[in-house]
Amino acid sequence: MQLNELKVVEFIEMVRKKKISVEQVINDIFLHIDRIDQKLNAYLSTNKEGALQEARKIDRMVKEGEKLPPLAGLPVAVKDIICTKGIETTCASRILQGFIPPYDATVIKKIKDAGAIIIGKTNMDEFGMGSSNENSAYQITLNPWDTNRVPGGSSGGSAVAVAADEALAALGTDTGGSVRLPASFCGVVGMKPTYGRVSRYGVIAYASSLDQVGTLTKSVSDAALMMNIICGYDEKDSTSAKIAVPDFLTSCQGNISNLKFGVPKEYFEKGLNAEVKEAVLKAIEKIADLGGKIEEVSLPNMQYALPAYYLIGMAEASSNLAKFDGIQYGLRIDENNDLEDMYKKTRTAGFGSEVIRRIMLGTYALSSGYYDAYYLKAQKVRTLIKKDFDEVFKKIDLILCPTSPIPAFKIGEKIDDPLTMYLTDAYTMPVNLAGLPGLSINCDFTKNDNLPIGLQIIGRAFEEDKILRTAYNFETHFSSSDFKKPEIQV
Repeated sequence: MQLNELKVVEFIEMVRKKKISVEQVINDIFLHIDRIDQKLNAYLSTNKEGALQEARKIDRMVKEGEKLPPLAGLPVAVKDIICTKGIETTCASRILQGFIPPYDATVIKKIKDAGAIIIGKTNMDEFGMGSSNENSAYQITLNPWDTNRVPGGSSGGSAVAVAADEALAALGTDTGGSVRLPASFCGVVGMKPTYGRVSRYGVIAYASSLDQVGTLTKSVSDAALMMNIICGYDEKDSTSAKIAVPDFLTSCQGNISNLKFGVPKEYFEKGLNAEVKEAVLKAIEKIADLGGKIEEVSLPNMQYALPAYYLIGMAEASSNLAKFDGIQYGLRIDENNDLEDMYKKTRTAGFGSEVIRRIMLGTYALSSGYYDAYYLKAQKVRTLIKKDFDEVFKKIDLILCPTSPIPAFKIGEKIDDPLTMYLTDAYTMPVNLAGLPGLSINCDFTKNDNLPIGLQIIGRAFEEDKILRTAYNFETHFSSSDFKKPEIQV
C-alpha cells in the first residue's frame, strides 16, 4: 500500500508508533496529486509548502516524545467554500477570485488545533449551486471511476480527492445533498451532521437554514473520528446547538440488534434506477441479517420536497449573495458609469449562469406580492416534511433508502436541463429541510459500468451515533469491498 492510500485511523496509529513520518506522507500525496490531478481536476489550489512546514512540526513532536493532538499530521482537503486563513477561497466563482481570508472558519480552526494539515482547496459547483460539479467557474472535476462522468456536486472535488487518494480525508458542505451525493457517485463515505451540530462560522453561505459542513472519508471509522473533532457548540454561530458531543468512534462500534429501521415506500417508486433499487434492497436485507428490525414506512409529503427546497434555497441565496458587489473584496469591473453600473457589470461578469438563475428566481420569490405565494408556502411545506419525519421516528430509529435515484451520469448529460438536474437531489434534500443527519455509504456497483451505488442512512436530530454504528456494522460485515479503489486512467 502507498502511504497516500492510508485511511485516517491507520495513519494516526502509524504516526504515533513512529512507523511513518508525516512529511513522508505529505510528499507522497503531492507526488500523487502532480501525477493524476491534471486528469481529475479535484483541486483548485494546493498548499504544499505550508503543508510540509506543518508536517515537520508534527514529526519533531513525535521525535521528542511530546503529547500529540488527535489528528496529528492528518492531510485534509477542504472545499473551497470554507474560509482558510492565508489560502485563497473562491467558492469556485470568478467574483471571489483572489480573495484570501484573514481568518479561519471555526471548523478549520478545530481541525488545525487537532493537528490536521490543510493540503489544498477543492473544486465545487459555484457557491455550492449544483449536483454535478459542472458549474465551477474554473474547471470540471471528473469522476475517478469513469472520467466521462460527473463526480456529483457540489462537494465533488472533495469526494474525488478522497476516492482517488489525493487526500486522506476531506471537508465538504451539504445544502441539499452536496456531501452525500458525491459520496454516492464516488464510492466514499459522506457524513452530513444535524443542522447546528457543526459551526457554520466562516463557511460562505449559500442557503443559511440548510447549509451544513460534513466529512468525506474512506471508511466509517474515519468519519466518526473526524466528527469527534468538528462537532460542538460555537458562540460565533447563532444557529450552533449547545448539545454534548459523544465519542462517535467508540459508539459506532456497538451492534445494531436493538435498532428499528424504516424503509420509506416513496423512495422506491417511479424514477429509481433498477440497479440502484436492487443494490439498496440487498443492503437493507444485510442490515436485517445483522439484527436490525425492518419495516415499511411512509413520508407522504416527500413529493413536495423538491419545489420547497429550491424556493427556500434560491430565496436565501438571493439574500446571501447580495454582498458580492465588487466593493470590499473579489472582482470589480472599473469601467463603468456610476455605482449602480459597477454593481451590474461586476455581478454579471463574476457570477455563472446557474448562480444568476438562482439569484433571479430567489429575488422573484421574495418580491412584493409573491412572498406569501412562494417563499412562505414553501416554509409551510417544509414544516409538513419535518412532521412526516417526526411521525416516522416515533416508531423507528433510522431510515434506509438510496442516496441518489441514479448512478453517476455523463458530463454534459443534464447541464442544459436544470429541472432534470435538480431531480438528482430528490432523495437527499428532504434531510436538509428537516435539519436531520444523514450518511451515504457505498453498497454495491453497477454491473456493466462498475459505478458506485450509495445507501443513505437517515437519523433523528443529534443521533449521528446510531447512523455511524449502522454504517460501521454494514461496512465491517458486508461492504462490497474494503474501500475498493477506482482504476484511474492517467
